[in-house]
Amino acid sequence: MKHLKSLVCLFAAVIVFCGAGESAAGEIVLGYTGPLSGPAAEYGQDILYGVDMAVKEINLSGGIAVNGQKYTIKLLRADDRVDPTQAVTNARRFKASQAIAVFNGVFTTIAPLMKINEEKGNAFLMMAYTSTPKVETLGNKLLVDSTLSFNNYVQAFADWALGKGWKKCAMVVTLGVYGDEWRSAFRSYWEKKGGTITADKPANYYTETDFSTPISAAMVGNPDVMLIGGPSATTALVIEQARSMGYKGGFILIDQANQDYIARMLRGTKLMGDLIGVGGPTSVSSSGSAQFAAKFTEQYKKMVTWECALNYTATHALARAIAAAGTTTDVYKIREAFDKALAAPMLGDKFPNEIYGITPTGRVLVGASIQTITAGKSDPASVYIWWAKTRKEFNTIKQQTAFKKNELVWQKH
Repeated sequence: MKHLKSLVCLFAAVIVFCGAGESAAGEIVLGYTGPLSGPAAEYGQDILYGVDMAVKEINLSGGIAVNGQKYTIKLLRADDRVDPTQAVTNARRFKASQAIAVFNGVFTTIAPLMKINEEKGNAFLMMAYTSTPKVETLGNKLLVDSTLSFNNYVQAFADWALGKGWKKCAMVVTLGVYGDEWRSAFRSYWEKKGGTITADKPANYYTETDFSTPISAAMVGNPDVMLIGGPSATTALVIEQARSMGYKGGFILIDQANQDYIARMLRGTKLMGDLIGVGGPTSVSSSGSAQFAAKFTEQYKKMVTWECALNYTATHALARAIAAAGTTTDVYKIREAFDKALAAPMLGDKFPNEIYGITPTGRVLVGASIQTITAGKSDPASVYIWWAKTRKEFNTIKQQTAFKKNELVWQKH
């Protein structure tokens, strides 16, 4: 009887321990923390849905094969409302459940997460989604950033505007660290190329709906073009209000603002006039993009954005890296294995975007989809290849791509 009681106690202890957050055998745990409520909820939900869609596909296909064993993925999720303290708390909870990676799409919360993700015994991959160049300067060995640096957009957008003979630019960009960085980088490049900044009037795109005051102040200098942007919905309001106030010039959208979403809100592109910004996932000719958009819209009843598309592909890239690393627990080996996993590019015949590798600092090699609007009508989009150092390297990419070859542009720096 005493022996039986001991076995019962041991069995009970095992049950308690397993219920405390241990991942089941054959299961890989991933976490997502981001804004799922509040002003940035739609942005955060799009990122989550992209990851969620990829996880479902991977699991339905049988999971990830690692050393002859199949593993499915369990995705944990939590709201942080862009609060750094809450994001860190969420990440620690994920790690208690044996999560090997945490997805997040706001630099305000990514930065504090990168202060804890290399802790001995608690390390996890930082699956970031941010275009700020600062993320690469932090020296984090477990960073994987699924989008490109906005410096590439700064150059392309400014060159387009200056090429139209526009010299005077007013800035009405969202408040916050990201907006501050954008304005600083744009001003530096614009003035270096001979342009003039006539006004700098940041506004809170997260809480305001009346932008007449900063727009009015920006229009005083009679600018040729305005640099604007933040969340897409309020960016649409800025365009609408600027036109109603008599502004006739062009617009440059920072990369957070999705012009296809804005066009839907404005019921077309007429009010947008002459504009440049990031082209939407379906703006380029890719069978993978069209298929993804159709499946995503059907599953989530939402318009497809780069937030969902790029994080979807990044999740598939992570699955490849886990398989290539031959481990489901050693996050440093998994991070190192991204080079091997991406040696064969992820192309647009199967994915909404293409990935050609990863930089030593952790940013994936993904093209910049750029689209202009001329006199209120959308022009064909282009994919800027920013990492190719030589014409030969660019031509190799053109041979590999599943996009139309004439859509690719070599962006020299």
